[in-house]
Amino acid sequence: MHQASIDIPAADGVADGYFVKPDGPGPYPGILLFMDAFGVRPRLREMADRIAERGYAVLVPNLFYRSQASPLIEPDELTDADKRGAAFGRLMPMMQTLTAGRVVADTTAYLDFLAAQEGVAAGPVGAVGYCMGGRNALIAMSALPDRIAVLGSFHAGRVVTDDENSAHLAVGSITGEVYLAHADNDGSMTPDNIAALEAALEAGGVKYTSEVYEGAPHGFTMSDTAMYHEAGEKRHWAALFDLLDRAF
Repeated sequence: MHQASIDIPAADGVADGYFVKPDGPGPYPGILLFMDAFGVRPRLREMADRIAERGYAVLVPNLFYRSQASPLIEPDELTDADKRGAAFGRLMPMMQTLTAGRVVADTTAYLDFLAAQEGVAAGPVGAVGYCMGGRNALIAMSALPDRIAVLGSFHAGRVVTDDENSAHLAVGSITGEVYLAHADNDGSMTPDNIAALEAALEAGGVKYTSEVYEGAPHGFTMSDTAMYHEAGEKRHWAALFDLLDRAF
């Protein structure tokens, strides 16, 4: 495969990131992978490689480029409870600066960059989002429905809030298909939150699947963290590839 660490023109500067696609001329459908809070690191590159092996061109930008270039964390911060808490404290301000307007502006730039790469198929792309990336991908798809054909969102949090600009309130503009995998007993996405999101999708006539993975904690796909849940990760790959195969 073709694998490269790259610089990506973004709305307010240059985002570092990772790009991978199969060998050969393609064209390959584009996939934009929205990172979790811990950023572009070996685990996300590994996940992007696995998607690319199925015949896709995958771009993984550092969404926090305004604040810090990769790497955002040290490996032990993912597994040590005390260090993990401290890392979240450091990363939280970065998350808070990533407003919906910035998400949409950046995503537009990322999609333009992806479309310009050799061997990437023309037309709408797929989006995959993990943790905060699931929420950001949903915001992007709602704002850019003609450019994102399908979304796989896994253990996303804070998709439904009391804020007047809560992400779930804009989903009615989505024209593609959405798959949502929720972590069990997730304080950032409660059963009431899930019900509110599903109701908004229903009201908007959006084609979607929403599932709770029993026993899977928030962050269950990330094998480099203490939240990893093997059964949940395996189920997520099956669901994601079914979704992408239907779309492309």
